[in-house]
Amino acid sequence: MTVRSPADSPADSAAGARLVAIRRAFGEIPAATWDALADRTPGATPFSRHCVQAAWWSGYGATAHDQTLIVVDQAAPEAIVGIVPLMHRHELEPGDLAAKTTIRHQSGRELRPVPASATAVFFGASYHADYATVLAAPQDLHSVCEAAVESLAAADHAAWDVVDLRRLRAGDPATDAMAKAFEWAAPKAGWVVTREQEDVCPILTLTPGTDYEGYLATLDKKERHEIRRKVRRAEAAGEVKLESSANPIDDLDAFVDLHQKRWGAEGLFPPTEGGAASRRFFAELFEDCAPSGIMDLSFLSVGGRRIAAGVTFDDGEAVYYYNAGVEPEARELSPGVVMVACYIQRAIGLGRTRLDFLRGDEPYKYEWGAVDSPIERLLVQRTQPAAEGR
Repeated sequence: MTVRSPADSPADSAAGARLVAIRRAFGEIPAATWDALADRTPGATPFSRHCVQAAWWSGYGATAHDQTLIVVDQAAPEAIVGIVPLMHRHELEPGDLAAKTTIRHQSGRELRPVPASATAVFFGASYHADYATVLAAPQDLHSVCEAAVESLAAADHAAWDVVDLRRLRAGDPATDAMAKAFEWAAPKAGWVVTREQEDVCPILTLTPGTDYEGYLATLDKKERHEIRRKVRRAEAAGEVKLESSANPIDDLDAFVDLHQKRWGAEGLFPPTEGGAASRRFFAELFEDCAPSGIMDLSFLSVGGRRIAAGVTFDDGEAVYYYNAGVEPEARELSPGVVMVACYIQRAIGLGRTRLDFLRGDEPYKYEWGAVDSPIERLLVQRTQPAAEGR
């Protein structure tokens, strides 16, 4: 199984009509094939990488049915043109609340409601991924989306009540391409298509050539003063270090401990089935994603004492601040503020142009000068019940 090279792409849109979407189990698609296509996808982020998707299926696969689609040219079916990572489940499964496998979005934002009992098609891993997209080279994207929509409309596709695609970035070409494909098919298929803002991801822009002090100078005077005061207080207590774990899988327990100390029952790792699933997910991330450099586990220490831990992704352009835990007993050292300051310095040193705080409008993100980037939802609802046999 290979990825079609650009030279083999159709010369015009008519040739693109040869594309067809086929169900293919996630585990049957080689990682190298998956990631080669992700490399050609303009809207791909670390969440689209094979190792992240595989970690999700390992941790949470029991809560969903694999509906991954590969898109191929009928003239060369062994060459993959696109991948649409999908899963099939109810909007709310028994145990979802306890296992923390519900789709979360910005609190207070009203989305078009869907019955909890509705059988839904989601992007794969979208319960724990902050961005999702369709994997395809730019010249193939529209045809890939059309083929995927045609597959979802087919009578032999698993029955669904809604297609509920989340985590689509507003600036991602796949967002427009999928919306257009659904809207084109809607009148004939008897669908209602809704496109709405799901959430926001506050993003901090780091201007090339500007050092950390230059960045701080762009902030509001009050915020700049508070950041400097808190960092100086930590430095007075001992040497401040943000150090990457040399072996994240060995440090999993240390990360879980700090995460639970911060979040407790609201965290990812309670002593429940859901907590065990989260542990499997992070263990797979640490084991399979960290060696490539796409993921990092770091610990913040002051005077040799670990007071916080952070999990980030890095795609060479941006650092994505994914998860964190802090030691509550070290609150006088402002571990959250100091750790973000260290991450910004690290990102600047690496030449990254963005620090992406990912989903959620928590106030602390804006104190650093982050600006909202919308993420969208495409919701497709049938006007008539789905076929039996789901």
